[in-house]
Amino acid sequence: MNTTKPMQVRISVAIITYNEERNIRRCLQSVQGIADDIVVIDSHSTDATRSICMEYGARVIEQQFLGYVAQKNLANDAALYDHVLSLDADEELSPELKRSVTHAKDHWQHDGYELKRLTNYCGHWVRYCGWYPDKKIRLFDRRKARWTGEALHERLELDDTSAMGTLKGDLLHYSYYTINDHLKQIDKFTDIQARELFEKGKRPNLFQVRIKPQFKFLRDYIFKLGFLDGFYGYTIARLSSQAVLIKYVKAELLFRNK
Repeated sequence: MNTTKPMQVRISVAIITYNEERNIRRCLQSVQGIADDIVVIDSHSTDATRSICMEYGARVIEQQFLGYVAQKNLANDAALYDHVLSLDADEELSPELKRSVTHAKDHWQHDGYELKRLTNYCGHWVRYCGWYPDKKIRLFDRRKARWTGEALHERLELDDTSAMGTLKGDLLHYSYYTINDHLKQIDKFTDIQARELFEKGKRPNLFQVRIKPQFKFLRDYIFKLGFLDGFYGYTIARLSSQAVLIKYVKAELLFRNK
């Protein structure tokens, strides 16, 4: 039980970017009025990302991409204040969540707060498929937290003694604007995942290649009620299951060609 007396804090918003001109303005607009500091770690964008960030008073630090974990820890370290709101460029605070963050800022009680993430897929808000509520710790005291994990599965970990809270409202995530965006991401991410398996010596077996993709589809579409998201639920479940297969096939090819 947390018995810490509530206090008022200043909040730094920390964001990492690369060619995010399509998303970053929406993200920055959503934190106006609650951000006492905005720091953006940019991986040398070639579009208007940097200039848009500067319009909103953000401090932009150029850094060659080090991986999601290292890049996000760098953003935390560069923040002016210890209480950090970590956002991705394709996210924004809903009005209700913004009110919740404001209240947490004025009555800080916990070491970290979970936010519920609601994802927009090709214009459809996905509430099933296991995508919602996609709880993430995004508001936290950086003195008690650190990003950890692998290349595509970064997560924020709090100290074992940390107290957690949950905020009302949704963190709106604009994931893919088109199916083609999703296909491109699958190709990129499965390359990284296959390389990780290869470097760890984890050669795929027959079960992983034949059964896991099918189980992934059944889990997301049936057990996670993806069918309630209609056409988009089916599309997400089918492409996600194919991504599992592609990951293992690419890994197997790496082992065969070494």
